[in-house]
Amino acid sequence: MKGKATSFDIAYRAGVSQSTVSRALRNSPLVSEKTKEKIREIAKELNYTVDKNASSLRSQTSTTLALLLFEDPSSDDSLVNPFFLSMLGSITKECGILGYDLLVSFQELDADWHSVFKDSNKADGLILLGYGNYLDYESKLHELVNHGTPFVRWGAETQSVKASSIGCDNFHGGQQITEHLVGLGRKRFAFVGNVDDGSPEFLARYQGHCAALKEARLNVDKNLQRDAVNTEEAGYLATTSLLSTKTDIDAIVVASDLIATGVLRALEDKGVRVPEDIAIVGFDDIPVARYTKPALTTCRQDSAQAGVLLVDKLVALINGEETSSNFMQTELIVRDSCGANLKQ
Repeated sequence: MKGKATSFDIAYRAGVSQSTVSRALRNSPLVSEKTKEKIREIAKELNYTVDKNASSLRSQTSTTLALLLFEDPSSDDSLVNPFFLSMLGSITKECGILGYDLLVSFQELDADWHSVFKDSNKADGLILLGYGNYLDYESKLHELVNHGTPFVRWGAETQSVKASSIGCDNFHGGQQITEHLVGLGRKRFAFVGNVDDGSPEFLARYQGHCAALKEARLNVDKNLQRDAVNTEEAGYLATTSLLSTKTDIDAIVVASDLIATGVLRALEDKGVRVPEDIAIVGFDDIPVARYTKPALTTCRQDSAQAGVLLVDKLVALINGEETSSNFMQTELIVRDSCGANLKQ
């Protein structure tokens, strides 16, 4: 073969498309391990290497991805949900594997961040992380779509904005949690977390929770749902409100671990025993969940895999490939906050 080998040469030898070669050499989970190994062997035989600088000059790209972390109410000065901090490591690592630099930027939701990035050459594409209220930034996502700015976001898929989203199956997670508690003999449930259109992930968890209760022929009492944004303080206040009703509750399903830490504190302050009197389950499996007293039962979202998928989907968009949203299954992590089976 004359001249330097290209990805098209590898594709021809391997009997696959050029985009498959690109993904395989990026170690994308979208390509099987068998195909990856075949492509790597051919690339080695052809002495194929990626010239990052030449690629950037040809495409007039920056070979930089921008990770935008949006402000999130928190008990410290970070204003960042700890779940997203756990995702940052895998995003950074995957960018390095694919030959991209990563620009991390903290943004206020009401700032003009969408214009800054869509009209500049700071980055080839955007990764958007941050709960907040979806309705507060929905219009800005429409502008990014209309401008053709490549971006992916963590969160629930929405009908209003056709964009690639990575997330978990929140509905199924809500079902998992509730079915587990029902199996332990719990019958009188409350739910803490916002359940409106501005919080689509929390809403889906609540809907899964309600579906499991109905399947078990247990009562869904809407009077025992309390709104709470993603903070410990909101969880504390919501639980105080629930307890003030003097309603007989033996389980509280909580929309996030961060809120659940506030729920646990409120119950402790009021002399309510967990799990003897009330069982508690959170969502996310942030690091603090295993260190609460009692340790928090929760639904785990695979933050490491999420980081890889966010980067891979964005790079595919930048390369002009079609992508789709991807929603991972949750894993129930059982700890001490649920207690033993009451039926025994």
